[in-house]
Amino acid sequence: MIRAGIVTASDSRSDGQAVDRATGPLRDELEQHEVAVVACLLVPDDVERIGAAIARLVDVDGVDLVLTTGGTGLGPRDVTPEATRAVIEREVPGIAELLRIESARSTQHAWLSRGLAGTRGRALVVNLPGSPRGAVECARMVLPLAGHALDVLRGAGHDHPDDARMKAAPT
Repeated sequence: MIRAGIVTASDSRSDGQAVDRATGPLRDELEQHEVAVVACLLVPDDVERIGAAIARLVDVDGVDLVLTTGGTGLGPRDVTPEATRAVIEREVPGIAELLRIESARSTQHAWLSRGLAGTRGRALVVNLPGSPRGAVECARMVLPLAGHALDVLRGAGHDHPDDARMKAAPT
């Protein structure tokens, strides 16, 4: 079972000026896919606080998957990608590309997302949009990839179903 953590980055939500409407639906979506949500952290739009939350979830809580929501746009306080980049070890650009391409089918604003994905140790970290709908839709795109990505991060081979057919094909 995948163990996940959610980091919601928002000044207005973290200081109580606005209601956090993204974390609950995102948590529910993960749990429907049998992902155990270990912790949900709500932090202000601050590079150090976001980075510390991601690092804590991986290094202390031992999660396999960190999904961030919020702070990926062009606003002056949107710093989630910078915070993520500071604490990951390797980027996985294909995931962010997938999220932008597929999300652009619903809204052209998806092209303005600066979200990224990467690894920290044996965990996968993915930036999702801040809107509840966007976060849930993007989580649905990430989850089918997460199991294989985590297996590979843990040292599993890169065997794919197509590999067996290629080996069996006459030469």
